[in-house]
Amino acid sequence: MKKLSAFEISLAGMFVALMAIGANITTIVPFMVVGGVPITLQTFFSVLAGAVLGSRLGAISMIVYAALGLVGAPVFAKFGGGFGSIVSPNFGFIVSFILVAYVVGKMVEKKSTLHMFVFASLVGMVINYLFGTNWMYFAYILWAAAPEGFTYQMAWLWMAVPLPKDIILSILAGVFAYRLEYSVLSRSTFRKIKQSA
Repeated sequence: MKKLSAFEISLAGMFVALMAIGANITTIVPFMVVGGVPITLQTFFSVLAGAVLGSRLGAISMIVYAALGLVGAPVFAKFGGGFGSIVSPNFGFIVSFILVAYVVGKMVEKKSTLHMFVFASLVGMVINYLFGTNWMYFAYILWAAAPEGFTYQMAWLWMAVPLPKDIILSILAGVFAYRLEYSVLSRSTFRKIKQSA
């Protein structure tokens, strides 16, 4: 694996910071928690990381974010952190961000049209929901204390609340990343570094 440039490290660090901010939007509006699921901006920023940074750097930024939280930095939702987070029912969403950024990045690297940016962003959102919700369900069934009457259908009902927000934000992420690509990034040092790799 080639070494990351200082500029690439800075970009990855920026998305780690954005993920931490997006995770804790519920501290400003604490009612944005449905069941055991905080409504955050993390899906938006993980999709954007893949679309803007590409598959490799986008995934690296999400790995760094997850690792930072696991070593104790309060960067997860509700200022959570620490290795104990790995047994949280919501930890599957954190794992999914790595896959989301990688898949979205791969898709837009293959075809950089507006339609592909938007489609890739929506695919990323679907991956986040499928992986995170199934992890949450099995966590509640296998090791976490499930709410009374908890079912697979209930898990998806919880996720139906943030779904419209995430659909809209994923589309906006695709459009924003596309415009950024062709207005700034395509002529930047960042793209020249990637092309010479």
